[in-house]
Amino acid sequence: MAFHVEGLIALILFYLAILFVGIWAAWKTKNSGSDGDRSEAIIVGGRDIGLLVGGFTMTATWVGGGYINGTAEAVYVPGYGLAWAQAPFGYALSLVVGGLFFAKPMRSKGYVTMLDPFQQIYGKRMGGLIFIPALMGEMFWAAAIFSAL
Repeated sequence: MAFHVEGLIALILFYLAILFVGIWAAWKTKNSGSDGDRSEAIIVGGRDIGLLVGGFTMTATWVGGGYINGTAEAVYVPGYGLAWAQAPFGYALSLVVGGLFFAKPMRSKGYVTMLDPFQQIYGKRMGGLIFIPALMGEMFWAAAIFSAL
């Protein structure tokens, strides 16, 4: 097996760049001088993410290896074609509907996650219980991405 020095150097530089961006973001968050909630500043960017960055962030969140491979497979299988690749249309529709109907009320009430409204209405015990399907969904999503590698 050959050892590629150039590839190793590129990987090291890439991860160093990620490390420096993380350190810079932590320093900027710490020294921002705002007295607001620190978790809000970290998780939702202080609610100051523009439309372009927000769009790219949502796309990067939803479009992973499992999505790309699954869509390519659904389109390629003989007899199915593009009509069977429903994920791109469903994802796009859900993002538009979520943005139009849920983004403004959730932002005005200061929610950070999708489970926050349920926890506020039904209590912490029910919030913990409905966290389980969300956790399982994330685990299966990660499995789909890992299987695409």
